[in-house]
Amino acid sequence: PASGADATIVYGVNHDTLRQSHQIISSASCTTNCLAPVAQVLHRELGIESGLMTTIHAYTNDQNLIDVYHTDPYRARSATQSMIPSKTGAAEAVGLVLPELAGKLTGMAVRVPVINVSLVDLTVTLKRETTAEEVNALMKEASQHSKVLGYNTLPLVSHDFNHNPLSSIFDA
Repeated sequence: PASGADATIVYGVNHDTLRQSHQIISSASCTTNCLAPVAQVLHRELGIESGLMTTIHAYTNDQNLIDVYHTDPYRARSATQSMIPSKTGAAEAVGLVLPELAGKLTGMAVRVPVINVSLVDLTVTLKRETTAEEVNALMKEASQHSKVLGYNTLPLVSHDFNHNPLSSIFDA
């Protein structure tokens, strides 16, 4: 997310807060765009008290393709040959998009040697007990009314999601 933005917008989550008076608009990050639709449904329906997000993230153009010298030892390593622990602000950025979740989520990232498609693993403490069946039903219902959230029950891998236009696909 951009620092100094008038608004951080994730389409399908808080795009209705966009105002003509906004001069600088951040669209957050790809990870925030994946996490926010799922977090919104879970919080609205079950109440998120806290959570940890781990993103297994495709490598990006700011990473080195071969091992080189760098002041950050992790950044020195080859993105095409390594799983690289990394920081992410995506969990905190959800609080910019969904203010009711500010300070409730934290996160970490692992960059992996794939060129496209990433995964978000979200573990939450909810305000009430639930079941996997209830969560799946809530996500399936929400996906049927969303332009950004999908729902999947097939045994697919990352490559199968390449070029999918959705921001987030919940894998039941």
